Amino acid sequence: MIGIIGGSGLDNPNILSDPRDETVSTPYGEASSPLKLGVISGVPVVLLARHGREHTIPPTQVNYRANIHALKHAGCTHIIATTAVGSLREEIRPGDLVIIDQFIDFTKQRKMTFHESFEPHNPVHAPMAEPYNDHLRKILIDECKTLKYPFHEKGTVVTIEGPRFSTRSESFMFRAWRADIINMSIATETALANEAGIPYAAVAMSTDYDCWRIGEEPVTWEAVLKVFTENAARVTNLLRGVIPKI
Repeated sequence: MIGIIGGSGLDNPNILSDPRDETVSTPYGEASSPLKLGVISGVPVVLLARHGREHTIPPTQVNYRANIHALKHAGCTHIIATTAVGSLREEIRPGDLVIIDQFIDFTKQRKMTFHESFEPHNPVHAPMAEPYNDHLRKILIDECKTLKYPFHEKGTVVTIEGPRFSTRSESFMFRAWRADIINMSIATETALANEAGIPYAAVAMSTDYDCWRIGEEPVTWEAVLKVFTENAARVTNLLRGVIPKI
C-alpha cells in the first residue's frame, strides 16, 4: 500500500481507480481529510489531502501526527508527498520540479514528534541525517527523466510557520543558509514519517521566486495557485508512473 499526501493544488486529484472514502480517527485526533483508497496501475493506494480537500486547514493547524499515523494504520509501506514551494535559486524556475533531499526546520509552534514522554531509561531520538528515502528519490528522478520534465535531482527545503509569506530579509537569510526552496509543511511531515519508520519522499513544484528577487512582484497565493494549477498534470503523471515501480 502506497500513501500519497497531496499538497496545495493537489488536494483532491482524480487519479485513483475504484475510489472509496474511509474516515479515520487516531490517538492524535482527526486526520486532515478522509482517506481515499483506490488503485493506480494495480497498486493499492491511499490518498490524503494535507490541508483538507477544500484547502481549509492552514499549515500550522494541519494535524501532521494524525495524518502520518492514519497512513501507517492503513498499511502504507511508503509515502510520496507533493508540495508547492517558492524558489530561492535563479535556476529553479516556476514550474520546475524538485526531488527534495534535505530540510531546514524554521517552524516554532508544531508537534514535531509522536513521543511526548519516554519509557524509563529508553529515550527515542530518530536519526535525520538523510530524511528522504534514497530508493523513492531514485524512482522519482528516473521518472522525471523519462517524462523529460524540467526538474532538479536534489534541493534543500526550508519550512516556515506560515500562513504568511517571508519578509525580504528572511528570504535573503534562507538563501544565505543555502536553502534552495521554501514552503510551510514538509519538514514537519518528513520528521514524523521518519519517526514512524515509513520511507518517505517528496516532489516539490516551484511556483514563484518568494520575494528575494528585487524588482519582481512578491509572491501571492493567487500566483502560487495559478502556476500549480497550470502544471498539476506533470505531478499527477509523475505519480502514475512512479507508483507501479515502488
